[in-house]
Amino acid sequence: ASIALKYSLLLVYYRFFCFLADSTVQVLPPVNFTLTVTALAEVLLQWKPNPDQDQKNYSVSYGVEIMTPVKELYDTKNTHSIRIAVLHNGFSARVRTLLLYNNSQIESNWVTVKLQAPSGAVETSVTNLSCVIYTTVNNTASLHCTWLAGKEAPEDTKYFLFYRYNSYTEECQEYSKDKWKRNIGCRFSNTYIRANEIGQSVVIHINGSSKHAAIKPFEQLFNQNAIEKVNPPRNVTVSLKENNLQINWEEPISFVRKICFEYQLSIYNLKISYEQIVKTESNSFNLRIDDTCRYSIKVQANRQSWCNEGFWSDWTKPLYIGKNQNVFVYLWRALIPLSLVYLICHFLIRKTCSAEVAVI
Repeated sequence: ASIALKYSLLLVYYRFFCFLADSTVQVLPPVNFTLTVTALAEVLLQWKPNPDQDQKNYSVSYGVEIMTPVKELYDTKNTHSIRIAVLHNGFSARVRTLLLYNNSQIESNWVTVKLQAPSGAVETSVTNLSCVIYTTVNNTASLHCTWLAGKEAPEDTKYFLFYRYNSYTEECQEYSKDKWKRNIGCRFSNTYIRANEIGQSVVIHINGSSKHAAIKPFEQLFNQNAIEKVNPPRNVTVSLKENNLQINWEEPISFVRKICFEYQLSIYNLKISYEQIVKTESNSFNLRIDDTCRYSIKVQANRQSWCNEGFWSDWTKPLYIGKNQNVFVYLWRALIPLSLVYLICHFLIRKTCSAEVAVI
Protein backbone atom coordinates (compact mmCIF):
# COMPACT_ATOMS: atom_id res chain seq x y z
CA ALA A 1 0.00 0.00 0.00
CA SER A 2 2.88 2.37 0.83
CA ILE A 3 4.48 1.65 -2.57
CA ALA A 4 1.22 2.47 -4.36
CA LEU A 5 0.90 5.69 -2.36
CA LYS A 6 4.46 6.73 -3.24
CA TYR A 7 3.79 6.01 -6.93
CA SER A 8 0.60 8.12 -6.87
CA LEU A 9 2.44 11.03 -5.24
CA LEU A 10 5.23 10.85 -7.82
CA LEU A 11 2.66 10.90 -10.62
CA VAL A 12 0.97 13.96 -9.11
CA TYR A 13 4.32 15.73 -8.76
CA TYR A 14 5.24 14.86 -12.37
CA ARG A 15 1.96 16.21 -13.75
CA PHE A 16 2.31 19.35 -11.63
CA PHE A 17 5.82 20.08 -12.93
CA CYS A 18 4.67 19.35 -16.52
CA PHE A 19 1.88 21.86 -16.00
CA LEU A 20 4.36 24.45 -14.78
CA ALA A 21 6.59 23.73 -17.77
CA ASP A 22 3.66 24.00 -20.20
CA SER A 23 2.56 27.27 -18.67
CA THR A 24 5.97 28.74 -19.52
CA VAL A 25 5.70 27.73 -23.20
CA GLN A 26 4.51 30.62 -25.31
CA VAL A 27 2.47 29.67 -28.37
CA LEU A 28 2.16 32.48 -30.87
CA PRO A 29 -0.42 32.65 -33.70
CA PRO A 30 0.65 32.58 -37.36
CA VAL A 31 1.21 35.86 -39.22
CA ASN A 32 0.39 37.18 -42.71
CA PHE A 33 -2.74 35.04 -43.04
CA THR A 34 -4.36 35.76 -46.43
CA LEU A 35 -7.18 34.41 -48.62
CA THR A 36 -6.77 34.57 -52.41
CA VAL A 37 -9.28 33.51 -55.05
CA THR A 38 -7.16 31.53 -57.54
CA ALA A 39 -9.95 30.16 -59.78
CA LEU A 40 -13.73 29.88 -59.91
CA ALA A 41 -14.86 28.62 -56.47
CA GLU A 42 -11.24 28.07 -55.38
CA VAL A 43 -9.50 29.80 -52.46
CA LEU A 44 -5.83 29.66 -51.48
CA LEU A 45 -5.21 30.02 -47.72
CA GLN A 46 -1.66 31.13 -46.85
CA TRP A 47 0.14 32.09 -43.64
CA LYS A 48 3.61 32.20 -42.13
CA PRO A 49 4.98 30.92 -38.82
CA ASN A 50 5.29 33.57 -36.19
CA PRO A 51 8.97 34.66 -36.34
CA ASP A 52 9.03 35.04 -32.56
CA GLN A 53 7.87 31.48 -31.98
CA ASP A 54 10.48 29.28 -30.27
CA GLN A 55 10.35 25.96 -32.17
CA LYS A 56 13.14 24.20 -30.34
CA ASN A 57 12.13 20.66 -29.28
CA TYR A 58 8.55 21.31 -30.36
CA SER A 59 6.48 19.68 -33.08
CA VAL A 60 4.66 22.51 -34.87
CA SER A 61 1.46 22.19 -36.93
CA TYR A 62 -1.56 24.38 -37.66
CA GLY A 63 -5.26 24.10 -37.03
CA VAL A 64 -7.49 25.48 -39.78
CA GLU A 65 -11.21 26.09 -39.55
CA ILE A 66 -13.38 27.04 -42.52
CA MET A 67 -16.31 28.93 -41.02
CA THR A 68 -18.29 29.77 -44.17
CA PRO A 69 -19.81 28.65 -46.44
CA VAL A 70 -19.56 25.19 -44.79
CA LYS A 71 -17.86 24.48 -41.48
CA GLU A 72 -14.72 22.35 -41.75
CA LEU A 73 -11.91 21.80 -39.23
CA TYR A 74 -8.58 20.14 -40.02
CA ASP A 75 -4.89 20.15 -39.05
CA THR A 76 -1.91 20.53 -41.37
CA LYS A 77 1.86 20.88 -41.17
CA ASN A 78 1.87 23.08 -44.27
CA THR A 79 1.57 26.85 -44.31
CA HIS A 80 -0.95 26.85 -47.15
CA SER A 81 -4.16 25.09 -48.10
CA ILE A 82 -6.51 25.10 -51.12
CA ARG A 83 -10.26 24.80 -50.65
CA ILE A 84 -13.06 24.41 -53.22
CA ALA A 85 -16.19 26.30 -52.14
CA VAL A 86 -18.94 28.51 -53.54
CA LEU A 87 -18.03 32.15 -52.98
CA HIS A 88 -21.15 34.14 -53.89
CA ASN A 89 -21.99 34.57 -50.19
CA GLY A 90 -18.43 35.22 -49.07
CA PHE A 91 -15.83 33.03 -47.36
CA SER A 92 -14.20 33.15 -43.95
CA ALA A 93 -11.54 31.02 -42.23
CA ARG A 94 -9.20 31.09 -39.26
CA VAL A 95 -5.87 29.47 -38.36
CA ARG A 96 -3.87 28.87 -35.17
CA THR A 97 -0.52 27.37 -34.17
CA LEU A 98 -0.42 23.93 -32.53
CA LEU A 99 2.61 22.82 -30.47
CA LEU A 100 3.10 19.25 -29.33
CA TYR A 101 5.04 19.34 -26.07
CA ASN A 102 5.38 16.58 -23.44
CA ASN A 103 2.71 14.53 -25.25
CA SER A 104 0.21 17.34 -24.92
CA GLN A 105 -0.99 19.84 -27.50
CA ILE A 106 -0.82 23.56 -26.78
CA GLU A 107 -2.78 26.00 -28.95
CA SER A 108 -2.36 29.66 -29.83
CA ASN A 109 -5.15 32.16 -30.36
CA TRP A 110 -7.01 32.14 -33.68
CA VAL A 111 -6.26 34.50 -36.56
CA THR A 112 -9.36 35.17 -38.71
CA VAL A 113 -9.68 36.49 -42.29
CA LYS A 114 -12.79 37.01 -44.42
CA LEU A 115 -13.59 37.39 -48.10
CA GLN A 116 -16.55 39.68 -48.62
CA ALA A 117 -19.43 38.50 -50.79
CA PRO A 118 -19.38 40.01 -54.30
CA SER A 119 -21.69 42.97 -54.73
CA GLY A 120 -25.09 42.75 -56.38
CA ALA A 121 -28.73 43.58 -55.84
CA VAL A 122 -30.87 41.17 -53.83
CA GLU A 123 -32.69 38.44 -55.83
CA THR A 124 -30.98 39.29 -59.11
CA SER A 125 -28.83 36.14 -59.22
CA VAL A 126 -30.10 33.07 -61.05
CA THR A 127 -32.21 30.41 -59.31
CA ASN A 128 -33.10 26.75 -59.90
CA LEU A 129 -29.80 25.93 -61.59
CA SER A 130 -29.62 22.33 -62.86
CA CYS A 131 -27.05 20.66 -65.10
CA VAL A 132 -26.76 17.35 -66.95
CA ILE A 133 -23.69 15.65 -68.44
CA TYR A 134 -23.98 13.38 -71.50
CA THR A 135 -21.03 11.10 -72.35
CA THR A 136 -20.01 9.46 -75.61
CA VAL A 137 -18.05 6.36 -76.58
CA ASN A 138 -14.81 8.33 -77.09
CA ASN A 139 -14.84 9.56 -73.47
CA THR A 140 -15.95 13.11 -74.32
CA ALA A 141 -18.85 14.80 -72.55
CA SER A 142 -21.36 17.51 -73.32
CA LEU A 143 -22.83 19.75 -70.62
CA HIS A 144 -26.35 21.20 -70.58
CA CYS A 145 -27.49 23.67 -67.89
CA THR A 146 -30.74 25.54 -67.30
CA TRP A 147 -31.79 28.16 -64.75
CA LEU A 148 -34.38 30.82 -63.98
CA ALA A 149 -33.75 34.55 -63.95
CA GLY A 150 -33.69 36.20 -60.54
CA LYS A 151 -37.01 37.51 -59.24
CA GLU A 152 -35.74 41.10 -59.23
CA ALA A 153 -33.54 40.83 -62.34
CA PRO A 154 -34.41 43.59 -64.83
CA GLU A 155 -35.66 42.62 -68.28
CA ASP A 156 -32.39 43.74 -69.89
CA THR A 157 -30.30 41.40 -67.70
CA LYS A 158 -27.65 39.39 -69.53
CA TYR A 159 -26.43 36.26 -67.76
CA PHE A 160 -23.10 34.63 -68.60
CA LEU A 161 -22.21 31.06 -67.61
CA PHE A 162 -18.74 29.60 -67.02
CA TYR A 163 -17.84 26.06 -66.04
CA ARG A 164 -14.58 24.89 -64.47
CA TYR A 165 -13.28 21.32 -64.41
CA ASN A 166 -9.87 20.77 -62.80
CA SER A 167 -7.70 23.53 -64.33
CA TYR A 168 -9.96 24.20 -67.33
CA THR A 169 -12.38 27.13 -67.41
CA GLU A 170 -14.66 27.89 -70.34
CA GLU A 171 -17.43 30.39 -71.11
CA CYS A 172 -20.67 29.33 -72.74
CA GLN A 173 -21.12 30.19 -76.42
CA GLU A 174 -24.51 28.58 -77.04
CA TYR A 175 -27.37 30.01 -74.95
CA SER A 176 -31.14 29.52 -74.89
CA LYS A 177 -33.32 32.51 -73.97
CA ASP A 178 -36.61 33.42 -72.29
CA LYS A 179 -39.29 35.72 -73.72
CA TRP A 180 -37.26 38.79 -72.67
CA LYS A 181 -34.25 37.33 -74.49
CA ARG A 182 -32.40 36.73 -71.24
CA ASN A 183 -30.05 33.75 -71.20
CA ILE A 184 -31.66 30.92 -69.20
CA GLY A 185 -29.84 27.89 -70.60
CA CYS A 186 -26.46 26.84 -71.94
CA ARG A 187 -25.10 23.95 -74.01
CA PHE A 188 -21.46 22.87 -74.31
CA SER A 189 -21.25 20.29 -77.10
CA ASN A 190 -17.69 19.34 -76.10
CA THR A 191 -16.06 19.86 -72.73
CA TYR A 192 -12.91 18.97 -70.83
CA ILE A 193 -14.98 16.73 -68.54
CA ARG A 194 -13.81 13.11 -68.64
CA ALA A 195 -16.34 10.36 -67.95
CA ASN A 196 -13.76 7.92 -66.57
CA GLU A 197 -12.91 10.17 -63.62
CA ILE A 198 -14.72 9.53 -60.34
CA GLY A 199 -16.00 12.13 -57.89
CA GLN A 200 -14.61 15.24 -59.60
CA SER A 201 -16.43 18.53 -59.05
CA VAL A 202 -17.85 20.64 -61.86
CA VAL A 203 -17.98 24.32 -60.89
CA ILE A 204 -20.73 26.41 -62.47
CA HIS A 205 -20.43 30.20 -62.18
CA ILE A 206 -23.08 32.58 -63.55
CA ASN A 207 -22.69 36.34 -63.41
CA GLY A 208 -24.63 39.06 -65.19
CA SER A 209 -24.98 42.66 -66.23
CA SER A 210 -27.81 45.19 -66.52
CA LYS A 211 -28.18 48.93 -67.06
CA HIS A 212 -30.63 49.14 -64.17
CA ALA A 213 -29.09 47.01 -61.37
CA ALA A 214 -25.92 45.27 -60.26
CA ILE A 215 -26.44 41.55 -60.89
CA LYS A 216 -25.27 39.29 -58.08
CA PRO A 217 -23.20 36.27 -59.25
CA PHE A 218 -24.06 32.68 -58.34
CA GLU A 219 -21.94 29.53 -58.03
CA GLN A 220 -22.77 25.87 -57.55
CA LEU A 221 -20.66 22.71 -57.25
CA PHE A 222 -21.83 19.47 -58.89
CA ASN A 223 -20.40 15.99 -58.50
CA GLN A 224 -19.86 15.01 -62.12
CA ASN A 225 -21.14 11.45 -61.57
CA ALA A 226 -24.30 12.67 -59.84
CA ILE A 227 -25.37 14.76 -62.85
CA GLU A 228 -24.36 12.35 -65.61
CA LYS A 229 -27.24 11.01 -67.68
CA VAL A 230 -26.43 7.42 -68.53
CA ASN A 231 -26.66 6.24 -72.13
CA PRO A 232 -29.51 3.81 -72.93
CA PRO A 233 -28.92 0.03 -72.93
CA ARG A 234 -27.87 -1.50 -76.26
CA ASN A 235 -29.06 -4.34 -78.47
CA VAL A 236 -32.35 -5.03 -76.71
CA THR A 237 -34.02 -8.24 -77.93
CA VAL A 238 -37.32 -9.85 -77.00
CA SER A 239 -38.61 -13.37 -77.64
CA LEU A 240 -41.77 -15.26 -76.74
CA LYS A 241 -42.02 -19.03 -76.35
CA GLU A 242 -45.55 -20.09 -75.51
CA ASN A 243 -46.28 -17.64 -72.66
CA ASN A 244 -42.68 -17.07 -71.50
CA LEU A 245 -41.39 -13.57 -72.39
CA GLN A 246 -37.57 -13.30 -72.53
CA ILE A 247 -35.85 -9.86 -72.67
CA ASN A 248 -32.08 -9.41 -73.14
CA TRP A 249 -29.84 -6.36 -73.56
CA GLU A 250 -26.27 -5.09 -73.25
CA GLU A 251 -24.98 -2.47 -70.82
CA PRO A 252 -24.81 1.19 -72.02
CA ILE A 253 -21.75 2.74 -73.62
CA SER A 254 -19.89 3.94 -70.53
CA PHE A 255 -16.56 3.88 -68.75
CA VAL A 256 -18.03 2.66 -65.46
CA ARG A 257 -17.91 -1.01 -64.49
CA LYS A 258 -20.58 -3.35 -65.77
CA ILE A 259 -21.64 -4.28 -62.23
CA CYS A 260 -22.45 -0.61 -61.49
CA PHE A 261 -25.60 -0.59 -63.59
CA GLU A 262 -29.21 -1.18 -62.71
CA TYR A 263 -32.08 -1.33 -65.16
CA GLN A 264 -35.74 -0.52 -65.35
CA LEU A 265 -38.15 -2.25 -67.73
CA SER A 266 -41.49 -1.05 -69.01
CA ILE A 267 -43.77 -3.94 -70.07
CA TYR A 268 -46.97 -2.47 -71.47
CA ASN A 269 -50.03 -4.61 -72.24
CA LEU A 270 -51.76 -2.92 -75.17
CA LYS A 271 -54.90 -5.00 -74.81
CA ILE A 272 -55.82 -3.78 -71.32
CA SER A 273 -53.67 -0.59 -71.29
CA TYR A 274 -51.61 -1.73 -68.28
CA GLU A 275 -47.93 -0.90 -67.71
CA GLN A 276 -45.68 -2.95 -65.43
CA ILE A 277 -42.38 -1.35 -64.26
CA VAL A 278 -39.68 -3.77 -63.11
CA LYS A 279 -36.16 -3.09 -61.72
CA THR A 280 -33.25 -5.51 -62.07
CA GLU A 281 -29.45 -5.54 -61.86
CA SER A 282 -28.96 -8.27 -64.49
CA ASN A 283 -28.89 -7.98 -68.29
CA SER A 284 -31.90 -10.21 -68.85
CA PHE A 285 -35.41 -10.69 -67.58
CA ASN A 286 -38.16 -13.22 -68.16
CA LEU A 287 -41.84 -13.11 -67.30
CA ARG A 288 -44.88 -15.30 -67.85
CA ILE A 289 -47.48 -13.34 -69.80
CA ASP A 290 -50.81 -13.78 -71.55
CA ASP A 291 -49.64 -14.71 -75.05
CA THR A 292 -52.98 -13.68 -76.56
CA CYS A 293 -52.05 -10.04 -75.87
CA ARG A 294 -49.62 -7.71 -77.58
CA TYR A 295 -46.89 -6.00 -75.52
CA SER A 296 -44.58 -3.01 -75.85
CA ILE A 297 -41.11 -3.44 -74.23
CA LYS A 298 -38.67 -0.64 -73.25
CA VAL A 299 -35.52 -0.56 -71.08
CA GLN A 300 -33.57 2.25 -69.38
CA ALA A 301 -30.39 2.29 -67.28
CA ASN A 302 -28.72 4.09 -64.39
CA ARG A 303 -25.78 3.58 -62.06
CA GLN A 304 -26.59 2.10 -58.67
CA SER A 305 -26.40 4.37 -55.62
CA TRP A 306 -23.16 2.77 -54.35
CA CYS A 307 -21.60 3.56 -57.74
CA ASN A 308 -22.39 7.32 -57.88
CA GLU A 309 -25.99 7.26 -59.07
CA GLY A 310 -26.79 9.80 -61.79
CA PHE A 311 -29.85 10.40 -63.96
CA TRP A 312 -31.82 7.60 -65.60
CA SER A 313 -31.12 7.18 -69.30
CA ASP A 314 -33.71 7.71 -71.99
CA TRP A 315 -35.91 4.71 -72.73
CA THR A 316 -34.89 2.48 -75.59
CA LYS A 317 -37.15 2.40 -78.63
CA PRO A 318 -40.17 0.18 -77.90
CA LEU A 319 -40.16 -3.38 -79.21
CA TYR A 320 -43.46 -5.19 -79.78
CA ILE A 321 -44.28 -8.84 -79.24
CA GLY A 322 -47.39 -10.97 -78.92
CA LYS A 323 -50.41 -11.62 -81.09
CA ASN A 324 -51.74 -8.69 -83.06
CA GLN A 325 -55.35 -9.90 -83.15
CA ASN A 326 -56.52 -6.84 -81.24
CA VAL A 327 -55.98 -4.52 -84.21
CA PHE A 328 -59.66 -4.97 -85.15
CA VAL A 329 -60.66 -4.11 -81.59
CA TYR A 330 -58.58 -0.91 -81.70
CA LEU A 331 -60.06 -0.05 -85.11
CA TRP A 332 -63.60 -0.66 -83.83
CA ARG A 333 -62.93 1.51 -80.76
CA ALA A 334 -61.78 4.31 -83.05
CA LEU A 335 -64.78 3.96 -85.37
CA ILE A 336 -67.42 4.02 -82.64
CA PRO A 337 -67.00 7.76 -81.83
CA LEU A 338 -66.95 8.63 -85.53
CA SER A 339 -70.13 6.63 -86.08
CA LEU A 340 -71.86 8.39 -83.21
CA VAL A 341 -70.87 11.80 -84.57
CA TYR A 342 -72.18 10.83 -88.01
CA LEU A 343 -75.54 9.62 -86.63
CA ILE A 344 -76.01 12.74 -84.52
CA CYS A 345 -75.19 15.05 -87.43
CA HIS A 346 -77.46 13.07 -89.76
CA PHE A 347 -80.32 13.28 -87.23
CA LEU A 348 -79.86 17.04 -86.75
CA ILE A 349 -79.80 17.66 -90.52
CA ARG A 350 -82.97 15.65 -91.08
CA LYS A 351 -84.71 17.44 -88.23
CA THR A 352 -83.71 20.83 -89.64
CA CYS A 353 -84.91 19.90 -93.10
CA SER A 354 -88.25 18.66 -91.72
CA ALA A 355 -88.74 21.94 -89.86
CA GLU A 356 -88.12 23.95 -93.03
CA VAL A 357 -90.64 21.87 -95.01
CA ALA A 358 -93.25 22.38 -92.30
CA VAL A 359 -92.77 26.13 -92.42
CA ILE A 360 -93.19 26.24 -96.20
